[in-house]
Amino acid sequence: MRTLFAALALVVSSLVVVAGQLQTGLEADDLLPRLFPDAASFSPKESNPPHYKALDASGEVIGFAYWTTELEPLERAFDGPIKIFVGMDTDLILRGIVVTEHREPYGDFSVDLPEFAVQFDGKDVRDPFRYGSDIDAISRATISVTSSSRAIRNSSRRIARALLAPSSS
Repeated sequence: MRTLFAALALVVSSLVVVAGQLQTGLEADDLLPRLFPDAASFSPKESNPPHYKALDASGEVIGFAYWTTELEPLERAFDGPIKIFVGMDTDLILRGIVVTEHREPYGDFSVDLPEFAVQFDGKDVRDPFRYGSDIDAISRATISVTSSSRAIRNSSRRIARALLAPSSS
């Protein structure tokens, strides 16, 4: 009987940990106003590379939002991909990030903590994004922090090159 109770407790606690780490159901429509509260509207998702545009009242682009997993699909953390929604303005400054999907095998202590996301607000995409240098460490989450930072940096730079680089003419 003790073995059955212990097994049931283990299953229930595992489900609680996993449910706490996943913010499923958050779609771009929910997240765009969080990253760009001053935007008047947002474009539908555009491709090549996949992104959304944040627009001011006059229809001018004030920023872009994108999923790291769509731009850097092979970037993985300790236990798989980390899905992050990133906002960047037209001056190459990050407006924020939201970690929407993430699994860690050892509990809730990694990139889904608010302290991780806050350090990207106002960060220039030309910064190095190096763990221990301009990205703060999170205890026991070196692989996830390094991978997530690299995914944010690389996807942001890809958007910048594709959508904000001066034309070659």
